[in-house]
Amino acid sequence: MRAGPKGVITADPLDFTGWPPGRAARRERFIREFLVVPRGHGAGKPFRLRTFQRQIVRGAFAPRVRTALVSIPRANGKTMLAAALALAELFVGPPSAEVLIVATDQRQANITMRYARRMVELNPRLAERVQVFADRLVVPENDATLLPLPAEPGALHGHDPSLLIVDELHVVTEAVWEAVTSAAGKRPQSLTLAISTPASSPDSIMWKLVEHGRAGTDRAFYLREFAAPEGCALDDREAWRLANPALSCPSPFLAEDGLAAVLQTTREPVFRQLRLGQWVTGAEGWMPFGAWAEVTNAGRVVADRERVVLAFDGSASGDSTALVGCTVGPDPHLFVVGLWENPGDQRWRVPRADVDAAVARAFDQYDVAELACDPWGWRSEIEAWAARHGERRVIEWNTANAQRMAPATDRLYQAVTTETVTHDGDSRLAAHIAHCTARSTPLGDLVVKDKRGSPRKIDAAVAAIVALDRAAHHTKTKTTRRRAASF
Repeated sequence: MRAGPKGVITADPLDFTGWPPGRAARRERFIREFLVVPRGHGAGKPFRLRTFQRQIVRGAFAPRVRTALVSIPRANGKTMLAAALALAELFVGPPSAEVLIVATDQRQANITMRYARRMVELNPRLAERVQVFADRLVVPENDATLLPLPAEPGALHGHDPSLLIVDELHVVTEAVWEAVTSAAGKRPQSLTLAISTPASSPDSIMWKLVEHGRAGTDRAFYLREFAAPEGCALDDREAWRLANPALSCPSPFLAEDGLAAVLQTTREPVFRQLRLGQWVTGAEGWMPFGAWAEVTNAGRVVADRERVVLAFDGSASGDSTALVGCTVGPDPHLFVVGLWENPGDQRWRVPRADVDAAVARAFDQYDVAELACDPWGWRSEIEAWAARHGERRVIEWNTANAQRMAPATDRLYQAVTTETVTHDGDSRLAAHIAHCTARSTPLGDLVVKDKRGSPRKIDAAVAAIVALDRAAHHTKTKTTRRRAASF
């Protein structure tokens, strides 16, 4: 099927005489008789709705239902099902059906459209009746249109959808949802269907809709949640099957060994949210809940002249300035040397003389192997420290360099989760650790604030990451020299 308009459609309209009148039954039959799986498990074979998918269709397209929300973990075929329902709407929906597929951005919305387009290509009877444009599908025989759109309020105005599919509601803002609901509901029969994994925070429009659905007071609202039992163990495979119907249904298209592999490389709250369908706090947080507290050793005293590494992350006013130490050796211990935080005064500036004095005291008190400094805004002080304490002992360590920061971030994460590092229990450092969110990059995770300009500071956490990384370097260097000397 070539891209672009196909010209005049000459094929006769499909005959649906004798088909059941019910919305759900018509769509189930269309999918069964006309659609082919476009890719993945069962590619090239007829699209057979599993039991859980039929439950979704029958619940969402039940009489009088206007809004449906399906909360389901990843990899359970939600995008494929959305594409199938979108195509069914074009042919067995109301006259002049308009299907809008709304996703986080245009690229994501186009994924669902590509599935729908490929389903058309795989059935000659559909292919000769659908015009394919770069940005939409059109069925001229009944003036039906399928259109993918980004989740932006401006893109949603001016439409009259019979079916509006929202892919991944968990990242949709309240403003977008208001635009969605203002676009829908104009026809005698229409449906807004949101299919999504749970949001990363209860502070979301999705959670408000889940609460609304759980109340059970709105007959026009359908809610279906697929989730593991609260408090289940991460490796409880029965819980996996309860949360993931694609894993437990006849002819499953999700594999247990795949989930097991994901578990090994995914933080607990993220696995619970995306793979177990659970509502958790901290899904975007860097550290697993409670992990930092587990490695507290407030009774550990760093002795005078003990060999340590210092890490410095500075600011001028808005952010905080942190000086964190880490002992060098097989049992690294993190401790706060100094932390200067803006109390909320716009006129406040970091007391640079106090910071300089703290650095001097640390060099006097401990055997400092190295002071690693983020150079932004403090270059003159760093040069003075290097002149005072030695250029080989005071180095620049740019925390914006992902090639260095990502492995260092992973080092502290692994050390905490395997309990091979301890810390002094400083509540301020604990808060900075808790404020960190993880941003995935090709090089690994980086820690960032929860949002740009957030008052939730992370500078002490960044200094702790650098301190442990450099302490590990010096521990390794010391061990290598000891081994070389023994030969």
